[in-house]
Amino acid sequence: MAPLQCCLFISHHRCDGPEREKGNIVDANIVLLPGDGIGPEIVAQAERVLQVVAEQHGHEFHLSSHPIGGCAIDEFGDPLPESTLKACRESDAVLLGAVGGPKWDDPHAKTRPEAGLLKIRKELGLFANLRPINPNPALLDSSPLKRHIIEGTDILFVRELTGGIYFGDSGVQEKDGEKTAFNTMVYSQSEVKRVVRVAAAAALKRRGKLTSVDKANVLEVSRLWRHTAEQVVKTEFPTLEYEVVLVDAMAMHLISRPRDFDVVVTGNMFGDILTDEASMLPGSLGLLPSASVGESGPGLFEPIHGSAPDIAGKGIANPLATILATAMLLRHSLHLETEAAAIAAAVTRVLDAGHRTADIARSGETSVGTVAMGDLVLVELAS
Repeated sequence: MAPLQCCLFISHHRCDGPEREKGNIVDANIVLLPGDGIGPEIVAQAERVLQVVAEQHGHEFHLSSHPIGGCAIDEFGDPLPESTLKACRESDAVLLGAVGGPKWDDPHAKTRPEAGLLKIRKELGLFANLRPINPNPALLDSSPLKRHIIEGTDILFVRELTGGIYFGDSGVQEKDGEKTAFNTMVYSQSEVKRVVRVAAAAALKRRGKLTSVDKANVLEVSRLWRHTAEQVVKTEFPTLEYEVVLVDAMAMHLISRPRDFDVVVTGNMFGDILTDEASMLPGSLGLLPSASVGESGPGLFEPIHGSAPDIAGKGIANPLATILATAMLLRHSLHLETEAAAIAAAVTRVLDAGHRTADIARSGETSVGTVAMGDLVLVELAS
């Protein structure tokens, strides 16, 4: 049988209609936001994966690339230009690389790259961030934690993404020559309910256990969070095994008994910190994807690591988190489970074969670069 003709091409125009299926063929618009630092390098490898998936399964993926973050500030004076936001709103899914870097770190700057990231989440209504933590068996010895602690870990973090202290009132006041800065943590019951429902629904499809993390012994906001979350679970998801853990205790449990957790739901700041801590269970930020989703519209998919400006342009960045984010994009936004599973399986086979980028290579092991790792995944996809 002759190979399928590649159905992926670059387009700056959205095709008519929303996500479309013709039989089992999907025609979708995917926006790429490479961003800063290593972002363009890792997104390029994910784009290659999309090309192969389209070719193998006969899909039509229309890709367009747009600026965000520091590069957008340089070109437009805005970390999220209106043209980028418009393209994202009209897409079926968005794939993001990374934003930020020392070039834009001036604390007195009018705007920063990270503002673009916060804004796109808010504008697209992406209130739930899904971060799976399931260490690959081939890399258990790459983690700084002992094998017997992390083996068998499979956690899905659900982080609230558009509320809390990152979006509350903030500012700097000066009185009598002394400056005072403030940030305000605010959550409404409706914000808590919707993210807890996402987490609880996920737990029903997994091992049936939900953990809510807060700081209710100190924060009034957390007391509202705890009460509201408990109401949602008791009335709408009564079959779940449910527990509440304080955030400081959770930070300890993650490195002492991570296998005990299934789905963990928490607020914006706590989720930001805990998921970065949990990234050390697999051994590297370069292995972990994430999905940001809302009640409707396109999802945003990205690696959880930053822009790594110290290695940008060196060709050594690990593209696997971004490639796995592409699998999440196919699963959650385009409902292509078979294709998503194929990507994840290809990554697993590459790692099982002993191939490593510099961030996950052990002492004495030979590492491969960004493009070479992408090549290896493509070979496995084609096998």
